[in-house]
Amino acid sequence: MKYSFFSLARNAFSHHRGWMPAWDSPVPKKHYDVIIVGGGGHGLATAYYLAKLHGVKNIAVVEKGWIGGGNTGRNTTLIRSNYLLDTNARFYDWSLKLWETMSQELNYNVMFSQRGVLNLAHTDAQQDAYIRRGNAMRINGIDAEWLDRKQVEEMVPLLDSSERPRYPVIGGLLQKRGGVARHDAVAWGYARAANALGVDILQNCECIAIKQEGGRVRGIETNQGFIGARQVGIAVAGHTSQLARMAGFTLPIESHLLQAFVSEPVKPIIHTVVTYGAGHFYMSQSDKGELVMGGDLDFYNSYAQKGNLSILEHATACAMQMFPFISRLRMMRHWGGIMDMTMDGSPIISKTPLQNFYIDGGWCYGGFKATPASGWVFAHTIAHDEPHELNRGFNMDRFERGFTIDEKGSGPIPSAQ
Repeated sequence: MKYSFFSLARNAFSHHRGWMPAWDSPVPKKHYDVIIVGGGGHGLATAYYLAKLHGVKNIAVVEKGWIGGGNTGRNTTLIRSNYLLDTNARFYDWSLKLWETMSQELNYNVMFSQRGVLNLAHTDAQQDAYIRRGNAMRINGIDAEWLDRKQVEEMVPLLDSSERPRYPVIGGLLQKRGGVARHDAVAWGYARAANALGVDILQNCECIAIKQEGGRVRGIETNQGFIGARQVGIAVAGHTSQLARMAGFTLPIESHLLQAFVSEPVKPIIHTVVTYGAGHFYMSQSDKGELVMGGDLDFYNSYAQKGNLSILEHATACAMQMFPFISRLRMMRHWGGIMDMTMDGSPIISKTPLQNFYIDGGWCYGGFKATPASGWVFAHTIAHDEPHELNRGFNMDRFERGFTIDEKGSGPIPSAQ
């Protein structure tokens, strides 16, 4: 224990000098059994579970930038499984169960905090819809609890639960097992654990072409040269449609910008995640005291990671209706991630028309919370060349067959297209 204490103290003042890297930076091999394009949480989790559960050891994760530099590090860290439809409910609750053991599984603290997720209702119709969703959750074995206005006020004392607001709160649906995690730590934890199992992590290695022959993938062309592979999977968030076009097909996906914001830090005042039912807005408080806020998409197609003022104004207006004291706080910073939005609001985790080429994308607002389950089922799909039961409904041909999984409010807003 003395060694651990003094080691910690020494490294605290080392300014990172002499630190051992958490994962290697190898030279790419000429050929891998599996290449995963995308070094975010989904790609790293896929590589980890392929190596850990399916015995595939010759794996590379190819990332055009740095690990966690995409949407994994550009979100509001919400984790929940409060879905109405069975396919989504079962998938996201399996993800939540994996979150509950992730720090132990990876031997890396991802700072998962089950502080609860509270969806506020403002109308009788919304109350009925939330109670219906809560009942569906309980049928699927998922925790859900309806709170009346008095219970909401007791849980979130600084929330304006009076009759003054334009949309007074009448109650809320609570999932106590929901919460938040440290997004960077998730990427770092999976990267370290995958690398320890022999996975090559290739940063600053951009995929610029998908090479195929006879309807079968042969590998990828990168800015570091050609890398052959027996199988290729992509998990590249907002750039999913671009890589699909490299493989010769199109997807029912749009890419949009989604912004997030944080205030200056304040003492602990919000002990759960609160979502505003009268507008698409949600808020939690970070361990540093910052109020973390998110809202609507910037409603135009874009691959940019920066947003515009109108969405910021809309989000802060929602925040002040919920918590009037926020008007006195300063906004510290904001950022944007590129969202790949399917038309039904549910993801694509699927084989493709190109043999031995697989897609994990179209996550809309659900990508971060799905990280462990997405990697788990995507690894199964690649290893067995068949979907797992949990992602069978997320096949890319469901739009053609008319079997959409339309979780209302999760996809692009039709009026904005």
